[in-house]
Amino acid sequence: MNILEDISLNLQQGKAKNVKELVQKALDEGIAAGEILEKGLLSGMTTVGEKFKNNEVYVPDVLIAARAMKAGTEVLRPHLVSSGVKPIGKVVIGTVKGDLHDIGKNLVKMMMEGQGLEVIDLGVDVSAEKFVQTAKETSAQIIACSALLTTTMGEMKNVVETAKAEGIRDKVTIMVGGAPVTDSFCKSIGADIYTPDAASAAEEAAKVCKKAG
Repeated sequence: MNILEDISLNLQQGKAKNVKELVQKALDEGIAAGEILEKGLLSGMTTVGEKFKNNEVYVPDVLIAARAMKAGTEVLRPHLVSSGVKPIGKVVIGTVKGDLHDIGKNLVKMMMEGQGLEVIDLGVDVSAEKFVQTAKETSAQIIACSALLTTTMGEMKNVVETAKAEGIRDKVTIMVGGAPVTDSFCKSIGADIYTPDAASAAEEAAKVCKKAG
């Protein structure tokens, strides 16, 4: 088995220490940082995402794998920067105003990072203005809004309206998700993409950015 497959497998098992050591070893062997990211870390995280979607692994497994991915990325980061490897796109993510739930949002964030996206996490209780302002300042391609309460879902419409008012609606894709959110709700408020789970959200976001790129 080659070292990149080894990295991928250890990441899937959540072995952060091994991942860190293997990434360093791969760098020492002269493998390009971009290749280690793509064929080692991202490929491992994509597999975890697929398994999560098929209920073969669960939230704790994803969190442990994401931690291993983070350990590997920390070793890689300086090399990625120096070799000019850029993220495939930028996403501004947050839980909408009035809502303090963040487990779902954090999962989506990890999955998106696992697809090679740069994610700007605004946390919870985020106003429509903050989403839109941040997207403008960072030239993000996507705004991803999460809500877990039926009472806060309406805030997502405010994000869409604010993006229109600020003149960036045609430049940004608005994704919505969370337990009470549905595809028909997404369409009714004029948002672009609804996905039922974190892995699908990350895949859709990656598609959007690849198309834009």
